[in-house]
Amino acid sequence: MNTDYIFGKNAVLEAINSNLDIEKIYFCYGINNNHIISIAKKTKINYTTLDKNKFKKLESDVCPKNSNSQGIIALKSIIKTFSLSDFFGNINIKNNPIVVILDKITDPHNLGAIARSCECAGVSGLIIPNNDSAVINPTSMKTSAGALNHINVIKVNNLINACEKLKENGFWIIGTATDGDKKYTDNLYDNPIAIIIGSEGKGMSPSLRKHCDNLIRIEMYGKINSLNASVSSGVILFEIQRQKNT
Repeated sequence: MNTDYIFGKNAVLEAINSNLDIEKIYFCYGINNNHIISIAKKTKINYTTLDKNKFKKLESDVCPKNSNSQGIIALKSIIKTFSLSDFFGNINIKNNPIVVILDKITDPHNLGAIARSCECAGVSGLIIPNNDSAVINPTSMKTSAGALNHINVIKVNNLINACEKLKENGFWIIGTATDGDKKYTDNLYDNPIAIIIGSEGKGMSPSLRKHCDNLIRIEMYGKINSLNASVSSGVILFEIQRQKNT
């Protein structure tokens, strides 16, 4: 049994009513859990509905054998997360901090690997949206090699609003794109910086792209035109530190 998960209607309801930090709730399609879905919406808990095969796979992975989850499994928050306002209160903007924003990074392995690069590169905060994002689960924790325990993870409801608040607090927003008009090695990092890392398939969201002060690219020399998101983040972050320390 994986103790990071709670299963069954009563157990999940009790966890919510006790204000236990919950990362995400998984519902099985076709089973009536409308009451708990309504509560999740009101309390802004991230949730998703899985088809029966995917839910059964999750159930077999995290629940005791022959247990009855009643079509509902909740993942407890493994680490402490912060709001953006908490983060602003804990940093010194004069030190030109670096923040990384993850846009549609849905693979927990990628999340963990990016967190590891961020921690090693001295990033001050990792911003993750509450929805349409990989969750911090045992897989992402393991892939991060413990980095998620040592970096400020900031959960937000809306990435566009987060970018606007970052700008209000002195940050420059830099997006990553294969068609970026600037090279990642250009001298762009003399201010507080927020780097947006988009998904490998579709890249950064067009709506976020509009909020960027600069778009940077990593030039490719092979036949494949892009890097894994975690590799890209590592390349860019260590270039920023190289410039800061030269």
